[in-house]
Amino acid sequence: MSFSKEFIWGVATSSYQIEGGSYEDGKGLNIWDVFCREEGKIFDDHTGDIACDHYHRYKEDIKAMKEMGVKGYRFSLNWARILPNGTGYKNQKGIDFYNNIINELIKNDIIPYITLYHWELPYELHKKGGWLNEEIIDWFAEYAAVVAEEFSDRVKYFITLNEPQCFVGLGYLQGNHAPGLKIQIKDTFQIIHNALRAHGKAVIALREHAKKDIEIGYAPTGPMFYPATDREEDINAAREQLFSLPDDMSNWTWNVSWFSDPVFLGNYPEEGLKKYKKYLPDITKEDMKLISQPLDFMGENIYNGAMVYSGLNKEIKFVNRYIGFPKTSTGWPVTPECIYWGAKFLVERYKLPLYITENGMACHDVKSVDGRVHDPNRIDFLHRYLYGVKKAIEDGINIAGYFEWSFMDNFEWNEGYDKRFGLIYVDYTTLERTWKDSAYWYQKVIKENGENIIMNKEKEILFLNPIFVEMIWGGDRLALEYNYDIPSDKTGECWAVSAHKNGDCSIANGTFKGERLSSLWTNHRELFGNIEGDRFPLLVKIIDAKDDLSIQVHPDDSYAKKNENGSLGKTECWYILDCNEDANLIIGHNAKDKEELKQMIDKKEWNKLIRKVPIKKGDFFQIEPGTVHAITAGTLILETQQNSDITYRLYDYDRLSNGVPRELHIEKSIDVIRAPFVEKDLQRKITKEMYYTKEELVTCEYYFVDKVDIAGIQIFRNTSPFLIMSVLEGEGMINHTPIKKGDHFILPNGFGDYTLEGNISIISSGVSK
Repeated sequence: MSFSKEFIWGVATSSYQIEGGSYEDGKGLNIWDVFCREEGKIFDDHTGDIACDHYHRYKEDIKAMKEMGVKGYRFSLNWARILPNGTGYKNQKGIDFYNNIINELIKNDIIPYITLYHWELPYELHKKGGWLNEEIIDWFAEYAAVVAEEFSDRVKYFITLNEPQCFVGLGYLQGNHAPGLKIQIKDTFQIIHNALRAHGKAVIALREHAKKDIEIGYAPTGPMFYPATDREEDINAAREQLFSLPDDMSNWTWNVSWFSDPVFLGNYPEEGLKKYKKYLPDITKEDMKLISQPLDFMGENIYNGAMVYSGLNKEIKFVNRYIGFPKTSTGWPVTPECIYWGAKFLVERYKLPLYITENGMACHDVKSVDGRVHDPNRIDFLHRYLYGVKKAIEDGINIAGYFEWSFMDNFEWNEGYDKRFGLIYVDYTTLERTWKDSAYWYQKVIKENGENIIMNKEKEILFLNPIFVEMIWGGDRLALEYNYDIPSDKTGECWAVSAHKNGDCSIANGTFKGERLSSLWTNHRELFGNIEGDRFPLLVKIIDAKDDLSIQVHPDDSYAKKNENGSLGKTECWYILDCNEDANLIIGHNAKDKEELKQMIDKKEWNKLIRKVPIKKGDFFQIEPGTVHAITAGTLILETQQNSDITYRLYDYDRLSNGVPRELHIEKSIDVIRAPFVEKDLQRKITKEMYYTKEELVTCEYYFVDKVDIAGIQIFRNTSPFLIMSVLEGEGMINHTPIKKGDHFILPNGFGDYTLEGNISIISSGVSK
């Protein structure tokens, strides 16, 4: 499912930003008419007196919408043009103007979406206290009744308030917008409570006075947050952050839940009732019933967001934007992921159809020598964001329409005419309109109903969900060290990267989320360089030995193939993550030949047989087939091995499992043990640079293993068919994707250059070409 035939491809504007005609035909003053007269409040002291002169050119503008193929036009009414004093006397010429717009839209098969309030408060009401005066609840309801009486015979869709976060935060808390006040924080809570009650009463008035069935919505905005990966913990972090409330009271209105929970859920968020208790007005059950009048849809103005992830201790952490991160001419970051995740989280929480009531970008648009306006950055922006909308719809998120902001360049509030958001370029001297390249592009998108919105996907990092195995000798350090959700305090192994039938990891993120690694190996071999083999070649584990493991040995490939139904043998290596003081491992034996080996085994002379090797954190050992070995109590190890689960148990300390001894494999062990034991000296090649240290731990027939320590930022290039990475310590980022201790992932074939940054230690492994 993609864009339906009913999907509303729209554009949006607001009255003060485009209309002009500020002193014509009986219109009353609004707060912006007055605010723009205050010196220094607006860029270059611009005003909206003329703006785009839409008041006289609306037919030309609607004709352009028709040519563009627009299905819906979201515009606002200037309250003071209809009710010059805010209440009482109705200005028929103002009503006629909006009737003319509505009729012209219908004549051109464009659906009107009317916003009652896009910040154009009548100045006469402001003088009476405006939004701080509780009487505004009735004033706004009276205005809504007039709107319904005059326009609802032809208009079906109404929106009460646009971005209350902004008109309160910028107009009354920070003073950057009209009316330019910086009132007490406590009073801003009163204003919001008044505005939301006014919204509720307006909903009642619209329905009571409507001349036919109508649909009503509400268009807030707020900070969007999106996960660094689509692992569940990062998704939960983004969702939680999106609906959280800020501690910074100087910008406290910039949030979602305080403005949306009351309207859609019937209650202010509990977090805010506690956090903001000293600022709150009296809030009654009757207030909440009024505020939460049933709505037909919700709107959300979405422009940008921030990336977050779940940290080492499950705290929410922000991903810093890299140097050169793309921004609009307003300085807003370009974050197309936010529209998908924002829509998803909003619809999940509020369970109404969603319109993206604003989305767009400001560019430094100029007319070129060819007379056209080329704005490739805007096209790229819209393409990326609309791809997010398309993906959301395909994932079952109910998005009913999209209104691009804005149809044409306009008066951008305190920025004056310095910022250009439009699809259509406006020459503010001649008022001539020129279609930008983005207008032609959007025209094509609408004509093709979004079928041309496609993206060439980049190679994805494949994060894996580990498999946990309980063992008689296991413990609980996998939970304590890595915050893994282990099944019990007898968890001995974390199969971190495995496609083995006994423990097949699933992909945690992206296109292949939920698929097993073995399935990717079978069906998407290109991810691994199309290398040969009937199984994924490697298996990476973390082993927590609370008690001693059995003394054991592994066969080589030829023995395993002959005696274990075609299995691979097992060559493996160990990186010591942690161990007790004065710890040792069992690696090798002391028998001079096979005959002596058999005798020691027959006599159970284990202490005489085994060879103990002292160890410390950071040591590394290669365990070849035929090597007697055992991990000892208190040791934590990262193991990289062939993809095999063949182990021959030689001695198990006479332990019982479920009341019986575990099986031993004496004959097979004697077959495969190499005697005498010959120790191999591993040469660890170390490269040290300013921001990283790389140790090449081992390269053998089956794999290579390296350790990299990052303290800063460094670019690397992978030339192997694929690269497995396990984060041992710290947290940082790979290509701006957060990674932390305990993460395991694969860089697929062709991933190319990658950047590691932060303070992290990583073991990487792979196979040669």
